[in-house]
Amino acid sequence: MTDQNAGPRVPAEGERWRCAGCGNLTRFDVTRTRRTTEYWHFDLAGEHRVEEETVLSEVVETVSCRWCGRADAIEVVDRATADTAADPAAG
Repeated sequence: MTDQNAGPRVPAEGERWRCAGCGNLTRFDVTRTRRTTEYWHFDLAGEHRVEEETVLSEVVETVSCRWCGRADAIEVVDRATADTAADPAAG
């Protein structure tokens, strides 16, 4: 279950984020809040490992471009037609 109406739209299947400012397609800083239920398994030494996680809610608060820092230029584009030649990290 996700609540995507509170912040930037998360790309659906077949979509991706793109920075309209610099063309970045691959590097983004994402701030999100998640509410989860987790099953923690502790070994005899007391170390734990999360074996199951159920996401109860998730809100993406901000997305900013790692390359130019802009948060106001992030857009959702079709993954198949995105111009990877414009992405500095695509090379």
